Amino acid sequence: MSDRFIAAQPLPEADALLQRFVDLAHPRLGTEVTFATDDFFADKSRMIDPAPPVFYPDRFDDHGKWMDGWESRRKRVPGHDWAVIRLGRRGMVHAVDIDTSFFTGNFPPEAMVEAADTADEPGDGDWRPLVPRSPLQGNGHNLFRVEAPSPARWLRLHIHPDGGVARLRVFGTIQVDWSGMAADEEIDLAAQISGGVPLGWNDAHYGHPANMLAPGRAPVMADGWETARRRRPGNDWSVLKLGTAGTIRHLLIDTRHFKGNYPDRFSLRAARLEFDPAASELDEVSARWPVLVPETKLEADEERRIDHVEALGPVTHVRLDIFPDGGVSRLRLFGQRAP
Repeated sequence: MSDRFIAAQPLPEADALLQRFVDLAHPRLGTEVTFATDDFFADKSRMIDPAPPVFYPDRFDDHGKWMDGWESRRKRVPGHDWAVIRLGRRGMVHAVDIDTSFFTGNFPPEAMVEAADTADEPGDGDWRPLVPRSPLQGNGHNLFRVEAPSPARWLRLHIHPDGGVARLRVFGTIQVDWSGMAADEEIDLAAQISGGVPLGWNDAHYGHPANMLAPGRAPVMADGWETARRRRPGNDWSVLKLGTAGTIRHLLIDTRHFKGNYPDRFSLRAARLEFDPAASELDEVSARWPVLVPETKLEADEERRIDHVEALGPVTHVRLDIFPDGGVSRLRLFGQRAP
């Protein structure tokens, strides 16, 4: 096989959406493509691969041209193809990107997305429209905003009549049911699965701050927050919104895989807020929050537990400062939910 490949073009609007939302279709949340009517040319599971789609001009397999996505056969009977996606976490869907990168003469002319909010696999009567049947363009992003978001555990992507979809991105917020959890139970207040999200940052050249909140330890360096090399005075920062108000008792900060590019030091500030600060004011406002952890030395490729934190009581937002720049793979903020 040839090693030559062409990379897909990014979608700037998706970066903006990731400032406020999580990709609910990400496999690390437990999301799976459980069914497809047909995936003869390209396996259905590739549709939720977190990596950008690629194209190998000279790559073929036993079924024909190898494509990076989900692709069905040319339909010779009435009907259309569809796939079912089980979200790893129940979420409120705000936007969907149906990416047809590299599908030119074989993309679906139209698509529709349905959602269901059942614990078990939905029946025919459980589905509701999420994105109405809409035209698609080939070899590009098709971004649809959901007019009336509501919770979902399942999605069904219909393509009319057949063809290929490179990636499906589902932008939303994780919905956590806290009713079954004791108030004194310790949780990671900032975790994605608890509803934690990044609100803003000054630099994310190599890796998005949302990666720090993802489940598990980072498998590779790219699965963390990493800034460009800083060439001016100051330091880099990111602001995170906790999934629920809570009191932080101890934390873990992990520089796994970051060896020649880990931050020299870090600090944390925190506050309890009723509303998120405006994006234009986020840096200035968060720099005045009370100190939770003062400047603390970091080491390369190390998971560091910090047991001493200032007693600030319940907080909703934290600011992570790294000095002067570099990469952090994971940040865990352990504590109890506020009453």
